[in-house]
Amino acid sequence: MAKKTKLFKNYNFTFDKNETKVLITFCKQVLKQLYGNPDHAKQAAIFDSILKKLESGEEEIKLTKNETYVLTASIKENVKFLGEKLKNSSFITKWFYKSVYKQYVNLLEKHFED
Repeated sequence: MAKKTKLFKNYNFTFDKNETKVLITFCKQVLKQLYGNPDHAKQAAIFDSILKKLESGEEEIKLTKNETYVLTASIKENVKFLGEKLKNSSFITKWFYKSVYKQYVNLLEKHFED
């Protein structure tokens, strides 16, 4: 039997307090890196929009398809980078990065994976 695909995807997210904090911090870090470069103005605008929505304090956050895609791709890249960093680092560095890595992985699994 053929696999059923969803016709419409829901881009409304309900994050708990800790997840919201992690995402706000993540967006601020990305914006710090992107603001100086005019080549990334479009991506900076997307993260700025996401940040405003997260800081609004609403219980349910409504993201656009593009915002969801960019945020998911960025978190996946960050998880990949942190995973490599954990493999090739000392005990203290692993201890420092492990909780951040777990938070990003949990976000991906809970909200952004199909």
